[in-house]
Amino acid sequence: MTQEETKSYTVHHLKLAGRTDALFSDEALGLIHQVSRGLPRAVNNLARQALIATFANKSAIVDEKSARQAISEVDSE
Repeated sequence: MTQEETKSYTVHHLKLAGRTDALFSDEALGLIHQVSRGLPRAVNNLARQALIATFANKSAIVDEKSARQAISEVDSE
């Protein structure tokens, strides 16, 4: 997927889960796309880990910090 497709894919899945407002920053989605190379399964794994990191950081939005934590976690698996 392209970067824009990755963003649309993520937003679509969040809408299916009932989330209508923005949850991922553009920087976070850019990092997720770059590391995943747009592969849907990798996008899913990184997005899930980023959501967990965001919760652990007590943040309201997935930002670059949470995305980097997710990348680090997935790389170590």
